[in-house]
Amino acid sequence: MLKGGEKGKPRRRLLRITLIVFGVAAVSVIGFLGVAWLMTPIPDSTQPRATAQGSVIYYRDGKTVLAKQGVNRRSVALAQIPQSVRNAVIAAENRSFYEDKGVSLKGTFRAMWSTVTGQQLQGGSTITQQMVRNYYSGLSQERSVVRKLKEVMISLKVDQSKSKDWVLEQYLNTIYFGRGADGIQAAADAYFRKDVGKLTVAEGAYLAAVIQQPSRFADPRGADLEAARARWQSVLDGMVQTGALTSEQAAATTFPTLKKPRAIFAPKGQEGYMLDQVAAELKRMGYTDEAVNQGGLKIVSTFDKGLMAAAQRAVTSVLPEGTSKKVRTGLAAVAPATGEVVAFYGGPSYEANKFDNSFSAKVQAGSTFKAYTLAAALNNGFGLDTRVDGNSPLHVASDDKGIPNSGGYSYGEINLVKATQSSVNTAFVDLGQKVGLGKVVNVAEGVGIPADQLAPHRSAATLPLGVASVSAVQNASGFAAFAAGGVHRDAHVIRSVTDAKGRTTKVKVKGERAFTEQTAIDATYAMTQVVEAGTGSAARLYDRPVAGKTGTTDKSAAVWFAGFTPQMAVAVDMFRDDNKPVVVNGSAQYGGTYPAQIWRAFMTEAMSGKPVKEFAEPSNYGYSTYYDNGYRSDDDYGDYGDGDRQDLSPTPLPDGTTGEVPDPTPSPDGTGDGTGDGTGDNPGDNPGDGTGTGDGMGDDTGTGPRDQTRPPEEFSQRPPGR
Repeated sequence: MLKGGEKGKPRRRLLRITLIVFGVAAVSVIGFLGVAWLMTPIPDSTQPRATAQGSVIYYRDGKTVLAKQGVNRRSVALAQIPQSVRNAVIAAENRSFYEDKGVSLKGTFRAMWSTVTGQQLQGGSTITQQMVRNYYSGLSQERSVVRKLKEVMISLKVDQSKSKDWVLEQYLNTIYFGRGADGIQAAADAYFRKDVGKLTVAEGAYLAAVIQQPSRFADPRGADLEAARARWQSVLDGMVQTGALTSEQAAATTFPTLKKPRAIFAPKGQEGYMLDQVAAELKRMGYTDEAVNQGGLKIVSTFDKGLMAAAQRAVTSVLPEGTSKKVRTGLAAVAPATGEVVAFYGGPSYEANKFDNSFSAKVQAGSTFKAYTLAAALNNGFGLDTRVDGNSPLHVASDDKGIPNSGGYSYGEINLVKATQSSVNTAFVDLGQKVGLGKVVNVAEGVGIPADQLAPHRSAATLPLGVASVSAVQNASGFAAFAAGGVHRDAHVIRSVTDAKGRTTKVKVKGERAFTEQTAIDATYAMTQVVEAGTGSAARLYDRPVAGKTGTTDKSAAVWFAGFTPQMAVAVDMFRDDNKPVVVNGSAQYGGTYPAQIWRAFMTEAMSGKPVKEFAEPSNYGYSTYYDNGYRSDDDYGDYGDGDRQDLSPTPLPDGTTGEVPDPTPSPDGTGDGTGDGTGDNPGDNPGDGTGTGDGMGDDTGTGPRDQTRPPEEFSQRPPGR
């Protein structure tokens, strides 16, 4: 039998062993924690999603939002967040935030035990721990003891090295609030349509309540609404306990009214077409999808919201109901001074057809291309008085079949103004041969038409007639060079990009001279005659001069009007994907019909309130513009007449004779003054006798004698730009 002292020896031995084991374990744990502490630095980088900010795309005013792209977050400084909102979040998530060391040991061990035993993970993390978990790279949301321990170590280090205000700021900008809103600023907008700085106590408390269950409380109804109210009330109670509110203030606070959740953004109207072009240009500028969706960019486009609407109205209001859906219309407006695309018409429905009519669709330019041929000639020593062959058909070495004029009309030897005004095919083919097709191509490339679109037609005699395909934007950009005095600026759709740090990159396209200023002035003068008294009279604006060119391809497969004022260049085209004739109301269309009318409808709105600017005076001012083989436009007669019609007679009257030539296209009633010697074919209800006067008012159907015997110089006094 063991004595008492002997009985205690095994117990003491067991105690010593236990203490040794415990000591070793403690040392091991401490050592492990020490190693873990040393081996767990604060990560150098953040999680991409944590600081990602979506980009906002604006119209050209830089204020009106066109769309938001990517992550819905706009980071704000802590000072911008009301104190009541900060207090609400602290009351809801971590009431000891400003006193603790960044970690809740009790909550952490509870969470680790739950993870080890497989039970549901419980809360208990501090604001610092939540921020660390969501902010720094290398930390995931997985349930593991190692991850939790790493979170604790980093949280302790962050608490030692960063201020509490810094931690709270990152937390409020990082946390997810539901409704697709990351961060407090986006949440304020998503739930209350407010800037965070304008949130009330009640609204701030609700956003604090949402953090716990963002999906459930995003748009609560029924039992979820009751749960949201209870959670909201608990936040207010917590604010009372922390001293942020008095009991009386909490009692007087009422549950806020939530705004309806916004629908997922779906482009409507022209928005999708605009966003596609902005995205494409951003890529050309070197911005990746990640930069756009997560970089917090402020992108200001060139699009004018009012003019975008005007473009759509111009197309839809001019084209009659019942127009075939297979007929497509493009419209593009470019500012000559900058190259900015201020408006365009992509199509009736982005949802139905994402292939837009103005940027993507390319069709033969038709006779609008003659403007570039004219510029090539004028830029290489030819003058507006240069005579070209307007007879039909015209045979050239490369085409022995002969190239005809519309209707087979022969115009004889005519100058370049007459050739432009009447859009004489053979005259421009002849001009192309005289100046050289290579020089025509050079001008076309110089005004922005890509070389690959011109390449298949470089040596074709019909190149000057517009057999190369272009888009509405390209043609508008090309015509903008005339308005800009021969300087071309590439068409673009972005004005500026500002990054998340406030650094702004402005887009300024350098102008490149495509042809001389005098070339631009003289070509513009010739194109004013297209509108004043030629094929494009339907595009005339009542208050200001316009220059432009119609275009109709073979069998009306594509029809155009491209024109400009000094402030804006606009191109309108109509076409079909199947290349069949453009037919509206049973009639095949021409450039001078619906395209010119749509152009006029748009420009009437676009120029409203804008100052009237005259075009510069052309060279050789004072020569006879229309004295070609005895037939002229109406406005050569009288005191400029009404200036709206050209003589389309296929057979000119011999010099020195008098005769009658009917006006093929009457002008509107009540227009034109028609005064002077010889009112020609436009005397209206008070016909002139060839020597007297006529008022030119009325229905414009009368005919009168044409005095062919007057010398050219008597027709030379014409005001600039007419």
